[in-house]
Amino acid sequence: MPYFVVLGASGQLGSEILNLLPKEETLALTREQLDITDFIKVQAVLKEARPKVVFNCTGFVRVDDAEERTKEAWEVNALAVLFLAKVSAELNATIVNISTDYVFDGRKGAPYTELDVPNPLSVYGVTKLAGEFFAKAYCPKHFIVRTAGLYGKRGSRAKGGSFVDRILQKAKSGEPLKVVSDQVTSPTYARDLASHLVKLVETEKFGLYHIANRGYCSWHEFATTIIQIANLNVPVEPIRSDQIPLKAKRPSFSALVSVRLLSAGLPPLRHWHDALTEFLKSHEPDSLAI
Repeated sequence: MPYFVVLGASGQLGSEILNLLPKEETLALTREQLDITDFIKVQAVLKEARPKVVFNCTGFVRVDDAEERTKEAWEVNALAVLFLAKVSAELNATIVNISTDYVFDGRKGAPYTELDVPNPLSVYGVTKLAGEFFAKAYCPKHFIVRTAGLYGKRGSRAKGGSFVDRILQKAKSGEPLKVVSDQVTSPTYARDLASHLVKLVETEKFGLYHIANRGYCSWHEFATTIIQIANLNVPVEPIRSDQIPLKAKRPSFSALVSVRLLSAGLPPLRHWHDALTEFLKSHEPDSLAI
């Protein structure tokens, strides 16, 4: 029987988690192999596998599309988590559910900790917060992990690759770069997050955690830094959020910091600039994955 199940195994986070787990003890399932909204199949697969840990790296991540495809967003981000939590509890397994900085409204003006009260501005944020509540309410052994600005070797097909890949591709193709300067985040390298998730599970100190690379910046500063590290001589024009016709509201300041990691025996992640530098030095845009 596998000790671990990784759902969303071909994505930028799931693929990094797989690299850290023993293959002979891990069942990796892509979206094509298991649709987490197919509750009957999910129950059958998990009850046959009987894992000790379930990493849920799936999600409806298209923030603007969620405003119109509300039913799908609720099914994937909330109801599927409810069902996963119930089945995990029946199996006495641990569920690891990945959430987002978008559960906050950004009005604090400083990095959010696990003690801050969420107030999502979008359907995406609301559904992810509901998923958090379900994981906590229905599975005693739960880790709810919020992260922000995630990027990795495997970009999300739904988003056309990671933010880093999209910036590099536009820069190299000669497209003008215009990036918002009034939204602040904590860019997070999927490999760093995956490493901490695997270590966190071993602690069995269940609960809510913020895990993001240390520090924060605007998306414009993030893009400018990408261009600089990649040694590309391309200007990045700062623009305001209201200059882009977006359907969903975004928090203006949703950087994350943790007040709980140290109590679990884990240090903060390295600074986002250091993580980005390593990523860019070792990375060539990969084929996109879901």
